[in-house]
Amino acid sequence: MMNNTLRYTTLAAISALMFGCAQTGTPTVGGNVQYGDAKAVEQVTNEFGSTDLQTIAESMARSLGQSAAGYKSKPLVTIADVKNKTSEYIDTRSITDSIRVQLLKGGTMRFATDIAGMQNQTDELVRQNNSGMYKKSAAAKVGKMEGAQFRIEGNITSIVKRNNDMKDVYYKFSLIMTNIESGTIEWADEKEIRKTSKR
Repeated sequence: MMNNTLRYTTLAAISALMFGCAQTGTPTVGGNVQYGDAKAVEQVTNEFGSTDLQTIAESMARSLGQSAAGYKSKPLVTIADVKNKTSEYIDTRSITDSIRVQLLKGGTMRFATDIAGMQNQTDELVRQNNSGMYKKSAAAKVGKMEGAQFRIEGNITSIVKRNNDMKDVYYKFSLIMTNIESGTIEWADEKEIRKTSKR
């Protein structure tokens, strides 16, 4: 009798422990690894970092979204990778990806396949239409892609100043949106960031 009671009590305790751990949602890690807040201000160095990427993406997406609000229907745009004109490595694809995600979530713009994704798009159309593995009635039709009305492109530049005590880095991120048919610039904005550190 005592063994059964002990067994049931132990099983209940283990279940409660497992259920409690599952509810917290906090990953367990060992050693010197810990999770941080992805939105926290990153101040490890004064080089381009996650906070800068988030700040730029949020600022540009907000400005573009406000601009798109003036159109009767959601503009169909394509976005090119930002040109990195700084002296450091910056993953500009991450910036454009973040801007696109925020605009899509906001429901203000539609995005056509960009140059970087066009090969994958073409390969998929060829696979569905020429491989013989798909029903003709169910395959995506060739020649049905929509051309973008607008093209978004831009660049990021920096100016770095140093003396014996301090390093100052100034970033400027610029974007423009061009009407592809008319060639007119419909929107432009820029975001500036300055970071200093003592040496």
